[in-house]
Formats: sequence, C-alpha cells, structure tokens
Amino acid sequence: MPGGHLFEAEFLTNSAESQDAYRAVMQHAVDLLCKHVTARPYSGKTPAELAEFFQGEVLTEGGLGADAIRERLHSVVANSVMLTHPNTAAHLHCPPLIAALAAEAVISALNQSMDSFDQAPAATMLEERMVDWLKRELGFPGVGGGIFTAGGTQSNYMALLLARDGCLEQRWQWNAQTRGLPNEARRLRILCSDVSHFTVEKSAAQLGLGTDSVIRVATDAGFRMNADALGAALEELRRRDLVPMTVVATAGTTDFGSIDPLAEIAVMAREAGAWFHVDAAYGSALLFSAKHRSLLHGIDLADSVSMDFHKLFWQPISCAALLLRDAKNFRHIELHADYLNPELHDELGIPNLVTRSLATTRRFDALKLWVSSQSLGRKRLGEMIDATLDLAAHAAEIMRKDSRLELIHQPTIGCVVFRYQPASPEVGANALNARLRQSLFEKGIAVIGHTVVRGQQCLKFTFMNPMVTKQQVEELVHAVTDCGERLEQSITT
Repeated sequence: MPGGHLFEAEFLTNSAESQDAYRAVMQHAVDLLCKHVTARPYSGKTPAELAEFFQGEVLTEGGLGADAIRERLHSVVANSVMLTHPNTAAHLHCPPLIAALAAEAVISALNQSMDSFDQAPAATMLEERMVDWLKRELGFPGVGGGIFTAGGTQSNYMALLLARDGCLEQRWQWNAQTRGLPNEARRLRILCSDVSHFTVEKSAAQLGLGTDSVIRVATDAGFRMNADALGAALEELRRRDLVPMTVVATAGTTDFGSIDPLAEIAVMAREAGAWFHVDAAYGSALLFSAKHRSLLHGIDLADSVSMDFHKLFWQPISCAALLLRDAKNFRHIELHADYLNPELHDELGIPNLVTRSLATTRRFDALKLWVSSQSLGRKRLGEMIDATLDLAAHAAEIMRKDSRLELIHQPTIGCVVFRYQPASPEVGANALNARLRQSLFEKGIAVIGHTVVRGQQCLKFTFMNPMVTKQQVEELVHAVTDCGERLEQSITT
C-alpha cells in the first residue's frame, strides 16, 4: 500500500478490501521479522538511547503513513533480544515455534473471550479438551480439572488461594469468599524450599497472610528440598500450634532446574494435612521426554500443579495452566453474574470457564498449544526437550575442564550456574562477575543470566533453544572467559 496508511481497512470483515489489507499487514510484519537477522543477540542500546526512539506524539491527529509506521516497527524489532540467537541464554524465555506463531495470529484475529461460552464456543470446548489431556498426562484422576492462565505467577497464586480457603473451610468451617479472613488465618503457614520461586512470598502477601507466613526449608547439595529439614519444620509448626496450610515443591527451579523429591514430600504433606502444590512451570515439560520423565516421579500425588507452556513447550507468551487433582476445589473462586454465567447455565450444562479463572476476559491460548502439539508430535517434542538438557550437560563438562570457571551445581534440566574465577586475589570475584555479565550485554555479545548463590555473585546459562549446537555452546563459554580476562586485566593494570 505505497503512499497510504498501513491500515487502510480498520477491521477484519468479510469485505475483499478488508481481507486484502489484513494480508498486506501480516505479510509486512512477517517480512520485517524474517529480514531482521543479526549477528548479535542484542543491539547493546542503553535505556536512554532506546527512549529516544519513542519520543513524539503517540496518537497523532491524522495517523501516520506506511513508511513512518514501518520505521517505528523496525526500531522495536532491531532493539529487541533475539531469542533465536545461540548467545541468548539468560532466562526461561523461549524462541516460539512457527506453528504457534501461526496460531497466535488466528487467536488475535478471532479475539475470542474465554469467560463465557457464547463468546467463545469452539474455544471453550478446545480448552476443556486440552485440560483433560494435560490432567491425564499428569496422572490425575477423572475428577481433576484445570484452567489456562497467564503464567506460573498466576497459577501459583491460584493454587495458594484455593489451598488457603480449603484449609479455612476444613479446619474452622469458615467461608473466606463471603466472610474474609478469620483471626485464625494468622496461624497458617506455607512451606517451600530456600530456592523456590519468589511468587510464593508474593502470593502470601497478596492473600493477606504476609510474607512471614512462608517457611523456607533448606536444600541439599543439589538444591533440592531436604526431606529431613521439611520434617523438622513441620514438627516445629506442630509444637507451636501453627497450621501447615501448603507444602510447595518445585519441579525445575528457576536458577538450577532442580527437582524436589516429589513423592517423599507428598507423603509428608498428606500426613500433616497440608495441600501439596507442585510448581512445575519449568519442569513439567519432562512429562513428554521418554528419557527424563522419571525425574517427575510423584507429581501425580499433587493437589495442584503449575505448568508453563511458554518455556519448554516453545509457545509465545502467555500460555500456562493450573491443574487440580479435584476440580471441585475451584468452588472457592466461583461466582455468578446474571449477564455472563447465570446459575441456569450450570443446570443446562453450558460451560462458562470464568467460574474457574481469576480473570474475566482471557485469551484463547489453548489453541496455540493444540496446534503445536498436532504439528510436532510426541517424539519430536521429546527430542527437543532432551536437546536442551544435553546442551546444559555439555556446558557443564566444558566448565569442569576450565580452571577459570567454577561450576556451582550439576545441571538437572537446562540451567547451568557458574562463576568466573579471577586469577588475582586483589580482584573481587563478585564485582567482576556482575561486570562481566553486564559487559557482554552492553556490547551485544551475549545475553546471559545472573543470580546470587549463598552470597556469591554467579552467572547463569539457561538453554531454551534446541537448535543451538554444542560448538555454539563452546563459543559462548569462550566469550565469557575472554570477557572475564579482559575485565580482570583492566583492573590489575
């Protein structure tokens, strides 16, 4: 559409003009993304430099022409992190599948709202089908259920909300949905490992329990929850007349990819009368690996499980789910609105998924997981998952042989935590490692992670791209050591 607006037809309708405009816009977006292939994972631009790109009016009086919009879109694409680059290995942030991108376009164009059946009939039934499939993969019984969510944070929050209200109902016959929190809520406690996700505390604060209600349990040398330490913590709660509301196990910690002993924790949680939640946002993908599925032994014993598909299922953000062993527990968040999901619909068997969700308007994210699953097949998906684990193992093997690097742990999934060790004692290792990671980012050489482990500033690789080769992993490790040596030399000379 030379010389005119990029968006000549404002809405996707049945008219030929609208359809042609939609094809043109989509083709332009695809061309822009496909042609922007760079040798660097990031441009290196600072926040101040990026801010300059987006100055000026947001809503102009007459709209901008096609060339101006293309220029602005190019600025966004050119200064984004390239997730497909082999030197992008910082976070649980995946390059998306092409099949999922195609589904994403359909999701956006259809714009179905997942709160009521009359807004999303086919979408509702497909999400129900996907939930049924996922609960069977987990080993949950027929009475199980679930809902798609925006991510692990929302899933963990929902699990703890349901656990809290279930605990109050069971112990004190108290309905928190109608009456708020009783005084006894101050006795509730949530137990998790000392490396579990920060959303446990975040959820506790939002649920009115406070972060002090979270008991962090020590981990072993492999950063897995120590069962003896959990037993001691539960005994201490009994002694103090406090109530273990929930035990949260992690299957795939953010830093280490470590997996807690799920079966052992399940038994201890059940004996204590606590809800057993598994945060498997990362590690749940191992269900589809014939080689590594056994690492999730005991996940079928959970009361709830968080799963993220915008990690090792390679879906565009957002795409996640919360699965429950017993779907009746969704009753704690169920409310009815006459205009949306009247109780009559329950009697008629009309499914309105808003009764299970924290959100009202919600995207049709189940579609992209369904399309991707249909496209890949179980064997190919498993091979892709296994490939990321192999990359982490290869990186760890290289590091063990390099005296300049200290490997902090043996990788379980795709995470590798390590440190650059300066040769000179006068160089502070913590400061150097922090500068090293930032220098790689600012120069556009690599995007790698960082974390603090028991007071030590560390670096981290998180391998999410199964197309990366072992040779490229070696080159990434060498980029780190080369940068470390340059920084060390600049300090000592």
